[in-house]
Amino acid sequence: MAASLEIRNLHVSVEEKPILRGVNLTINQGEVHALMGPNGSGKSTLSNVILGNPAYEVTDGEILFEGKNLLEMEVDERSRAGLFLAFQYPVAIPGVTLANFLRLAINSRMKANDPDSKGISISDFRKLMRAKMDSLHMDHSFAGRYLNDGFSGGEKKRAEILQMAVLEPRIAILDETDSGLDIDALRIVAEGVSSLRGPNLGILVITHYQRILNYIKPEYVHIMYQGQIVESGGADLALHLEESGYDWVREKFSTTTP
Repeated sequence: MAASLEIRNLHVSVEEKPILRGVNLTINQGEVHALMGPNGSGKSTLSNVILGNPAYEVTDGEILFEGKNLLEMEVDERSRAGLFLAFQYPVAIPGVTLANFLRLAINSRMKANDPDSKGISISDFRKLMRAKMDSLHMDHSFAGRYLNDGFSGGEKKRAEILQMAVLEPRIAILDETDSGLDIDALRIVAEGVSSLRGPNLGILVITHYQRILNYIKPEYVHIMYQGQIVESGGADLALHLEESGYDWVREKFSTTTP
């Protein structure tokens, strides 16, 4: 049975200021959704709430993952259940190589599922890493670098995609992965994401611009404005935004959105 992420009437505040005002969205494994909207509409707030950032207060609604209440789960439990977030601004961790970080993540999952597990062997992990890096056309030396330390913007985003490839989540959320990337870096990162899509992975791409969607073709596009999803459609909706901007969204929904 395919996993699904269901967001129902979600209301969220930060320091008692309402940000999300009744978000409804369902993402299934195998589907690619794009969430678009102007700055301040609540897109990144939604990703932070899904993955459990404690700075955000859920005041109403629910989030279900495989039928379970996600809001009752700790951050690590959400990850082990099969959720993944690619950050807009990945944090650097000097002294910890990308390979060691990922091996620890895999061992943590294995230990949680089986307390007697000794984790993945070094040889098996090396085979796994090399296979995933080859599939993403990444140089093997990348794994020996400290996580995001001294990385360019494109390298940070590629490291996020490698993490996604190794951890094999059921649902992945890409929070403005295109932010700060030039055209060549955007293409490389987006093609890496596209190579991972399939029946076992549902993807939510959060973005301002249509350009990343030239490479990651979504089946569904949603527009968020003033804390609500106000319009949904197919890939042509993103093209309409590219041509017309967000002015028509503001004109259409400003007077009707609470």
